[in-house]
Amino acid sequence: MAFVVAALWRAKPGKEDLIAQVIEKMTPLSRQEPGTLYYQAQRSTTDPQLFFLYEQYVDESGYEAHMATPYFEQYVRGEAIPNLESRERSFYETL
Repeated sequence: MAFVVAALWRAKPGKEDLIAQVIEKMTPLSRQEPGTLYYQAQRSTTDPQLFFLYEQYVDESGYEAHMATPYFEQYVRGEAIPNLESRERSFYETL
């Protein structure tokens, strides 16, 4: 079973483009990780501040390895999170 992460990120007003840039940097890096099965971000068509990230990892340790990468620290923790109004994550296992 795959470990699934569904995340909603809401950018602070005026920080939408910065969040989009962070996601554009993170996507190819995340996709190359050995524990990543699928990594895709979406942006709302009606609310430019809202982003939806859908991620699948081989298991929970694959997700933990993802969060331990230097680029996660730099881009997500360093650039994205301080510029988010809200961040929600839900975790699942595939059936």
